[in-house]
Amino acid sequence: MPRPLVPNRRERILDAAEELVLARGFDAMSVAAIAEGAGIGKGAVYLEFPGKSDILDALLRRGTARLNEHVRNEIGEHPRLGEAYRASARALLDDPLMTAAFLDDRGVLGSHVVEVGDARYRERHLGVVAWLRDLQERGELEKQVDADALALALSSATIGLLSAARLLGPLSAAELESAIDTLGRMAASFEGG
Repeated sequence: MPRPLVPNRRERILDAAEELVLARGFDAMSVAAIAEGAGIGKGAVYLEFPGKSDILDALLRRGTARLNEHVRNEIGEHPRLGEAYRASARALLDDPLMTAAFLDDRGVLGSHVVEVGDARYRERHLGVVAWLRDLQERGELEKQVDADALALALSSATIGLLSAARLLGPLSAAELESAIDTLGRMAASFEGG
């Protein structure tokens, strides 16, 4: 007789994985520990996710969705550029997983962050370019600003923050918030209207 499906299995797996990655870091987390934390068998984890990296991808996507929702709820669908960065900093610091990912990429993200080989970062960058062009069309970003160059600067700064703790030494949440706020203030200098 087949086992009954576990209600909310995917979310239970992600919840258990998030707890473990925050406690141990990605590299020390195992699928067996995730299964135990979720109260399911290891095979059930593999029914939802092909491997451990796929679980972290799903965690980061879920965290990003939480951040985006938090920002939208705070400032609406069409925020100004500087306002969006400052709201993002507040949302980031309210989310333990995303804060930890920025403050300690080796522990939380482990080797995963340097092993990502798909085009996700490029896709996100192109999304920033599109957003900046939309701001220009709405008159909220100066027309003479090169949207591609500004997007590259902002994307590079954000990606750089992911490795800042490893390269520059430990960062505090206050330092992270200040850095993101500073990016927002710099970006706000290009706002139009």
